[in-house]
Amino acid sequence: MTTPTAPLAPGRLYIDGGWRSGEGLRRDVVNPATGKAVTTAADATDAEVDAAVEAARRAYDSGVWSGLSGRERSRVLYRAAALIQEHAEELAQLETLDTGKPIQFSRMIDVGNTVTHFEYYAGLAYSIDGATRQTGLPALAYTRHEPYGVVAAITPFNFPLILSTSKIAPALAAGNTVVHKPAEDTPLTALRLAELLTEAGLPAGVLNVVTGGGAVGERLVRHPGVDKVAFTGSTAVGRKIAAAAAETLKPATVELGGKSANLIFADADLDSAAHAAVSGFVFNTGQFCMGGTRLLVQRPVYDEMLARVAGAAGGVPVGDPLAPHTVVGPMAGQRHLDKVKSYVQLGVTEEGATLVAGGHRVESLDGYFFAPTVLADVRQDARVVQEEIFGPVLTVQAFDTEEEAVALANGTAFGLAAGLQTSDLGRAHRVAGALKAGMVWVNTWGMLDVTLPFGGYKQSGYGREYGPEGLHEYTQTKSVYIPMS
Repeated sequence: MTTPTAPLAPGRLYIDGGWRSGEGLRRDVVNPATGKAVTTAADATDAEVDAAVEAARRAYDSGVWSGLSGRERSRVLYRAAALIQEHAEELAQLETLDTGKPIQFSRMIDVGNTVTHFEYYAGLAYSIDGATRQTGLPALAYTRHEPYGVVAAITPFNFPLILSTSKIAPALAAGNTVVHKPAEDTPLTALRLAELLTEAGLPAGVLNVVTGGGAVGERLVRHPGVDKVAFTGSTAVGRKIAAAAAETLKPATVELGGKSANLIFADADLDSAAHAAVSGFVFNTGQFCMGGTRLLVQRPVYDEMLARVAGAAGGVPVGDPLAPHTVVGPMAGQRHLDKVKSYVQLGVTEEGATLVAGGHRVESLDGYFFAPTVLADVRQDARVVQEEIFGPVLTVQAFDTEEEAVALANGTAFGLAAGLQTSDLGRAHRVAGALKAGMVWVNTWGMLDVTLPFGGYKQSGYGREYGPEGLHEYTQTKSVYIPMS
């Protein structure tokens, strides 16, 4: 591994187009595959958060970015995409070092999607326009879509690069400026991304990165200089973010947790269904808000499918994330590992679940590795069914009828994603329409494309990312009336 150096310098923030040494406390940035620190990150002080917001405000008010045409902003974002592609291996290595995700996924999914996002929103920057409307008045009436101003983007640890980009790219395309707070545990690619965007031609102050814990995010959300909040994270923190933003009536988009159900009907292709079931819950070590962590299987094929899934889960390659064939890397940190272990213990010892695969830390490996785990015979009201575990843990339940399957699938507080496996086209459309989820997959799991909106129902949040809908989240609409006489 060739270790990138720029973001590994200890305790730095990126403010007003350059590096600044953080003056506050430092925390270790740990490689979860080894449990060892690779550098330190700063906890930004209140003064440093203020400086980042003030830099973003100056940049916005000056028009150095917001005053450009969509075409001019587009050129910078296209250059950013090209630079990200040029530094793809460096960014992939950083992402794996920071999160422990397998390098094959960091290269193909995380960096690949980052390039695609910047290219896509570079293209959409051309098309931010309004519409003329026919009215009953003697006037020309039209609408304009304008940027909010300063956007606070707050992102989690599981997909640092993608989840940063899914906010930064559309916000910039719309003409906003951004202050970004990445997760305290995984700040490295966010810092490098800011540096690359400056190299691509982004003016000073348009993108700033402040690192640290929840206090830094709270100060950003409450800051009077911030006009819009974009957050991805847990439902519990999302409630606090939304409440704090509401105090000053800041618009907010919140993409929150999930407990997604995958329904397997008896007429499904069982080979394909088993693959979708296993890949759906082990991807990214289960640290995936859209993970298919609840498997609902029609009773005639329940025993066969449980055996297939348990056997496949036990054979998933777990290990060094830099090894080319690793599929499951470590959990992001000790507290995440402890959380997963405690849920599995709760499910087995207190809620009556049957452990059919995994259920243990992988002691033969350094770092925070947990074996892919399958829990069968679980009750609908069990906490392992109702609460987001955020690890490689699958619960399996049986159902008899289509109506029962839909009721079980919809029977949690979440509604981010869902899936079904069937050979009946009518059922596919019928059940997809009945599932209360922002995304539904049929005979697959986890397909995403930047052109299609991403977001949840119920306590999985509100607002949308990806697609033109994701761009519109960063604009506000103005109506203009001009009398004809």
